[in-house]
Amino acid sequence: MSSQYSNVENLSPQTIRQVMRELQEMETTPPEGIKVLINESDVTDIQALIDGPAGTPYAAGVFRVKLTLNKDFPQTPPKAYFLTKIFHPNVAANGEICVNTLKKDWKPDLGIKHILLTIKCLLIVPNPESALNEEAGKMLLERYDDYSQRARMMTEIHAQPAKCGAGAAGDAKDDDGPSTKKHAGLDKKLQDKKKEKFIKEKKRMLKRL
Repeated sequence: MSSQYSNVENLSPQTIRQVMRELQEMETTPPEGIKVLINESDVTDIQALIDGPAGTPYAAGVFRVKLTLNKDFPQTPPKAYFLTKIFHPNVAANGEICVNTLKKDWKPDLGIKHILLTIKCLLIVPNPESALNEEAGKMLLERYDDYSQRARMMTEIHAQPAKCGAGAAGDAKDDDGPSTKKHAGLDKKLQDKKKEKFIKEKKRMLKRL
């Protein structure tokens, strides 16, 4: 934890003000399907919720992402991670995201909003040529239906709004009705069944490889 705070100390006051201003603007007028989570005690730790885009295997999921600013930001790009487990060619096992915007195409004036929009676009158009998850990249190119099915199952298991906080499109309404606990129990049973199904499916796919 101390390393995060040392990054704050190493950032210039001007950079900290710029980052806070941009985060506050996104909180006031959020980009579609993106909700920033501001940590005022540490501006180098930026998190956001991204709604899975419609028409993709990630639809109906909510994905928590994290940007970590280093001491040379904005001259050097931040690191970006999915905190929510996801099956995607450009996301490593530890959640690290590989996208050109955060590497060779980085420009100091791009800003946080641009990065988050780029990550959302990556959910719509993965880039298997620069895969960090080689299995996902190969499956996307050779067996798209299998890739889509695996990605959808991971989304159903790990990226449900209840697991990530409220979705980016809007906060979930409180429901204190008597059926809430009953629904929670049913949801858990459903998740357990999905998890079993996913494990069986994973074993079946691994046998094919």
